[in-house]
Amino acid sequence: MTADVPHKTVAAGATGRPGDASPFALGLLLRQAHWRAASVMSEAVRPHGIELRHLAVLIELVNHGPTVQRDLATATGSDKAGIMRVVDDLERKGLAVRNTVPGDRRARAVEITPQGMELFEAAHVAAEPLAERLVAGLEPGEPEQLTALLTKLAYPGDGGT
Repeated sequence: MTADVPHKTVAAGATGRPGDASPFALGLLLRQAHWRAASVMSEAVRPHGIELRHLAVLIELVNHGPTVQRDLATATGSDKAGIMRVVDDLERKGLAVRNTVPGDRRARAVEITPQGMELFEAAHVAAEPLAERLVAGLEPGEPEQLTALLTKLAYPGDGGT
């Protein structure tokens, strides 16, 4: 027995390529761009013995100071178990430490160490030429335009900031 559902043809061109009218096109393009950027940026951190997931936590710690693990998970799109593994890795490498939070025995705030800060800065220096390579095919001004548009898309309630 078949359901009485009208048969529709799937939109041709649901590939994420330029000119694709599919409602999935933007998401597919963003995913492809993410994979490319992650691949390129992984080259910058690999020689330092870390992965992009580690760098994401270090970025949060540099930007916000000591941060409870729950907030790190939210900020990096990780789950509780995932953030625990990343922080464990960072602690083992001497790049971050967990400290108790006054007034909350169970919560731990993660803080970047001086060694973590050194690695963070070195990774940024290594990333500069790779970031330039990533946007080499864009016209002058387009990298800044792309960043502005992606910021608006990623943070819609913040006015793009």
